[in-house]
Amino acid sequence: MLTINEDQVIYSMSPENPPVAEVSSGETLAFITKDCFSNEIQSEKDLFASVGWSTINPATGPVAVKNAKLGDTLAVHIIDIDIADKGCMVTVPGMGAAGDLITKSETKIIPIKNGFALFNDKIAIPIEPMIGVIGTAPLNEEIPCGTPGRHGGNMDTRLIRKGTTVYLPVFVDGALLAMGDLHAVMGDGEVSVTGIEIPGKVTVKIELIKGQSEPWPVLETDDYWYVIASGKDLDETANLSLKAMLEFLAKRTDLSLNDRVSLLSACGNMEISQIVDPLQTIRFGISKEIMKNYNLQF
Repeated sequence: MLTINEDQVIYSMSPENPPVAEVSSGETLAFITKDCFSNEIQSEKDLFASVGWSTINPATGPVAVKNAKLGDTLAVHIIDIDIADKGCMVTVPGMGAAGDLITKSETKIIPIKNGFALFNDKIAIPIEPMIGVIGTAPLNEEIPCGTPGRHGGNMDTRLIRKGTTVYLPVFVDGALLAMGDLHAVMGDGEVSVTGIEIPGKVTVKIELIKGQSEPWPVLETDDYWYVIASGKDLDETANLSLKAMLEFLAKRTDLSLNDRVSLLSACGNMEISQIVDPLQTIRFGISKEIMKNYNLQF
């Protein structure tokens, strides 16, 4: 199995990034990732100010996929996520949803033991390892790995975890897949700007879907289909995610527009992924069980 090492990283997703490897549809490979601080924070004495902005949010890769072209979709099946034995979090004045309340910069080192993140001597959080940054190269532009978009990127969506399939639009030859910014666990919103940031290893299987794509990334879990959209604020993003799910259903059902809107109002779930990145991210989901008679497929 091919392994892409953590010294092969990018800080922006761009069509100009040279691929570090090439794989074929159906191959399984592993990405070794640094944490969002490029592993520069190792103790509680290492504050956020000590980390250079130029090394924030590295993504391992990119990897080219043979025969991937504009208009295709890259299905990334997440087989496993292995994480290190400790992670970190930071709180920084002026950063995050509560940045106006924070007056002192602090770093918190959090051990990982027996499937739990040991937040303190009274709180143990069950880990749910996830990928914060995963994406393909955008068309005709360079987007920092810390920013989400139609190409994926820093979606910080806690459902991008083991067992999930991420469907990413292909905009350039080879797709140029990269990923990083793992979290041991992260709450919806990621209100402090960090989940429990941690290095690790992601094992995925790549599948190329020719001649078919959606305008935004799509997630498939065991029980739900989700579309993911990002915008300048939650109002814009909510509208984008709703329209994306309406389009997703239009391609796969015979429901009228009015019925699709009513269906989503009755049983669709609009969920906040994160509110702290340069663009904010919402996922819109619908249950596979409810839609079972339509047998939705990508």
